[in-house]
Amino acid sequence: MKRPGPLLTLLAGLLLAVFMLTLNATTGTKNASSSPQEASPSATPQASPPPTSTPPSSSPPPPSKSAPPNADYAGRTDDNSSAVAVSLRGGKAIAYFCDGRSKESWLKGDVDDDGTMNLTGKNGAELNGTLKNGRSIRGTVDLGGQRYAFTADKAVKPSGLYRATATVRGAKIDGGWIVLPGGKQVGILDRDGKPTAAPTIDPETGTVTVDGQTLTASPVTP
Repeated sequence: MKRPGPLLTLLAGLLLAVFMLTLNATTGTKNASSSPQEASPSATPQASPPPTSTPPSSSPPPPSKSAPPNADYAGRTDDNSSAVAVSLRGGKAIAYFCDGRSKESWLKGDVDDDGTMNLTGKNGAELNGTLKNGRSIRGTVDLGGQRYAFTADKAVKPSGLYRATATVRGAKIDGGWIVLPGGKQVGILDRDGKPTAAPTIDPETGTVTVDGQTLTASPVTP
């Protein structure tokens, strides 16, 4: 028998080479198809969200004003005919105008932050005033068709405004007193609607005797 010649050996080598090339080509195709970067198109860069704008900080509110401090004021009218006392508490005011004989009026209302006040009473009575640096009240009282300018200075106890109400021997008693700096008193005692000069009170205790009966006049506040 004849041995295979060099031609057969060469042919076998060629077939083996063709097989290896085919195997490499197939493996390369699979690898290429499995690569996400080569198979998919380039990713489109996403736009960044616009920066969130911070709203400008609002200016701080102006500091709130406070009501005038609690205090009492007492003084006389410019013509020296009458006395005026005003008591301030928490932005409210009550005032008393009195001539010590027959003319009087109780007035009340609000006090603005700047110290101005418009107080009203019966029969159209009106007090308009302004607190000056917490030391005095300058204003006017309109009563019975007349206007009285006044200045009431800050009062230190026992100066100030006092009132007593009671029923004595069947009569309704309503007394008002203004104790001025220096101790002088101006007041009216109303018996069933009839005004007369008020008896003197003890400002330290507020006691006063009316028709034989002892009453107590108390400091007046709004």
